[in-house]
Amino acid sequence: MLKGSFELIGDKSISHRAIMFSSISKGKNKISNFLMGEDCLSTVNCFRKMGVDIEINNNEVYVTGKGLRGLNPLDNMDNLLLDVGNSGTTIRLMMGILAGQKFKTTIVGDESIGKRPMKRVTDPIRQMGAIITGKDDANLTPITIEGGNLTHIDYHMPVSSAQVKSSLILASLYGDDTSFIHEKVKSRNHTEIMLKSFGADIEVNDLNIKINPVEELFNKDIYVPGDISSAAFIMVGALITENSEVLIKNVGLNDTRVGIIEVIKKMNGNVEIVEEREICGEKVGNILVRYSPNLIGTTIDKDLIPRLIDEIPIIAVLATNAEGNTIIKDAAELKVKESNRIKSVVDNLNLIGAKAIELEDGMIIKGKTSLQGGRIQTFNDHRIAMAFSIANLISKNNVILDNDKCIDISFPGYFNLIKKLSK
Repeated sequence: MLKGSFELIGDKSISHRAIMFSSISKGKNKISNFLMGEDCLSTVNCFRKMGVDIEINNNEVYVTGKGLRGLNPLDNMDNLLLDVGNSGTTIRLMMGILAGQKFKTTIVGDESIGKRPMKRVTDPIRQMGAIITGKDDANLTPITIEGGNLTHIDYHMPVSSAQVKSSLILASLYGDDTSFIHEKVKSRNHTEIMLKSFGADIEVNDLNIKINPVEELFNKDIYVPGDISSAAFIMVGALITENSEVLIKNVGLNDTRVGIIEVIKKMNGNVEIVEEREICGEKVGNILVRYSPNLIGTTIDKDLIPRLIDEIPIIAVLATNAEGNTIIKDAAELKVKESNRIKSVVDNLNLIGAKAIELEDGMIIKGKTSLQGGRIQTFNDHRIAMAFSIANLISKNNVILDNDKCIDISFPGYFNLIKKLSK
């Protein structure tokens, strides 16, 4: 069982944005409860290479911003090389900023990044006037961007993606006039909230976003709430292990991120939000989770998917403990994450004794099943590794991960926390 209370590490999405927006603001910024995961440190390293002074002291980061147009490659390199590692957020958001700079940059990443589609970002930024070249017509890394004078854009998003939306919002700060971005389904809105606090001229009306170009952004101290995507793994662990009760403190409860809580409630899980409040424009609260022996299956579709896309692997593990079928659909975006998460989850669930069926855009998990254990393949995907480490808590035999180091990408100290909570 899992018992105890703890404060969660900082939200990955917000930590990335805090570094980026501080770097292009004027003045010194303090970021508290920053996530020291490998992905976020990739963002730090990229902006350091563009001349930004970034000091790290435990979980506090101090960023001396260079201004909206003040980034400058160290050593005046003709073609700056930036390595984003495994971070899709870093590469996609940063392209929006680089499109407005007066220098040339080539972006590379690890093997996983090399397979992830980028034309969803590079095509609209090209429409704004940036010169972008790369493998497969700038769909795959390495990708080279020559920034400069950008025009405005009126863009209807073909897929729901906070990363694409954020990249275009950032590029629009450098445009020649007002830009408009239209979403089909609302995706996470940390960019809109945080940029506005830095002085950006952004208006949001339901699914429509209006951005006016600005001369400068201004410094802002930021507290990063706990990452609900990371909390999801501990939450499910408590829901499925007997006699568990866990209180997770200071978790971000942004309306565009709480799909996991809605799903748990639909599945008859015992979850409660207490002491809800607002910090730096973001909803924050404590999440109390208790063992729930009477879980039921549910259907998760397009209305919820954008608000829990990163939590699907752990929801699939939860579903093995629910009576009846759990159906996940309209989630084709899972195929282009760090791994093909549809196939990764289904194959690994079946390997450890669950009953899962792969769909073109999702999966069906048949419950209730007894997990038997086995050696699973993580595909170096941190969400897959964490999901099946939670499956190990209730498995008859051990669930062995072929790589647990990839968890450091988003949740350093994860296994120490599980050990601390295990009774």
